[in-house]
Amino acid sequence: MNVLVTGGGGFLGSHLACRLDEMGYRVSVLGRRQYPDLPQDIIQVQADLRDPKAVSEACRDQDSVFHAGALPGIWGTKQDFYQTNVDGTRHVIDGCLKHKVRRLVFTSSPSVVYNQTDMENVDESIPYPSHYLSDYPKTKALAEQSVMAANGQQGLVTVSLRPHLIWGPGDPHLVPRIIERAKKGQLIRVGNGTNRVDIIYVDNAVEGHIQAWQALEPGSPVAGKCYFLSDGRPVVLWDWINQLLTSLGIQPVSKSISYGLARNLGWILEGVYRTFGIAGEPRMTRFLAGQLATSHYFDISRAKRDFKYEPRVSPEEGMKRLLKWLQVPLEG
Repeated sequence: MNVLVTGGGGFLGSHLACRLDEMGYRVSVLGRRQYPDLPQDIIQVQADLRDPKAVSEACRDQDSVFHAGALPGIWGTKQDFYQTNVDGTRHVIDGCLKHKVRRLVFTSSPSVVYNQTDMENVDESIPYPSHYLSDYPKTKALAEQSVMAANGQQGLVTVSLRPHLIWGPGDPHLVPRIIERAKKGQLIRVGNGTNRVDIIYVDNAVEGHIQAWQALEPGSPVAGKCYFLSDGRPVVLWDWINQLLTSLGIQPVSKSISYGLARNLGWILEGVYRTFGIAGEPRMTRFLAGQLATSHYFDISRAKRDFKYEPRVSPEEGMKRLLKWLQVPLEG
């Protein structure tokens, strides 16, 4: 079986491609660069999701496509987010339809339903919000809707997965950013510090994708649906961050500001950056303030029921593996 992974050089995409390769599938990855760390038998297609011809050609002769490629982040130009996340997903769907790909698994995000308030154990029935404070969740929501609408077209079956805060060894985003800001004394707790959030260890995210893919058939409960994925146990965000920092010998976060103050600060900084065309990302945005101060964890019962998803790596074991990767000596 031939399988294509878009975003195959990214954190989730590379782990997914390697796992599929280990399982004996003929794997291709699509990415903007070459990735020398991938196994040599994985075929690398250097292309941009914004290029419809290149994306279509990458879908040729594929039996399944995992669309994990996207432009992430909370700040950037609307055009870039739309061209990569919305148009790019449309190019993947069109390529699948043109070349009669049977299965499409889309990596979405729980942020597509985030409404800036506490979201505690919500399930997939929660609607999309009427307004977004960042183009990333907005464009991912539009992409997700396109993927679900494509289900059943010309024999294509689709599923959308919403893993939350993927972490673990090799993480190039979440953990390094926390460590960098903490070392510079720039990490400040937003809110009262009791908010709980879902996280998902990278191996759990990979297995969730593969389990959903294996269950994805015409007429199956999985076809045309979306699913939250997590480690199954939300963590108290700031306790988890401080545990990580303390294990690394870094001073834990002690300073704090209220959610309201952080949100107002984000609003001001967003205006300043846009008005004066300042390069880079504001230290705070309204969307980021909400993510850091509110609870957002999700009911994964639907994934457990429909494709037998079960997190295989606990948060405790995941932290041990992460610290080992960071070369921190473990007690015992």
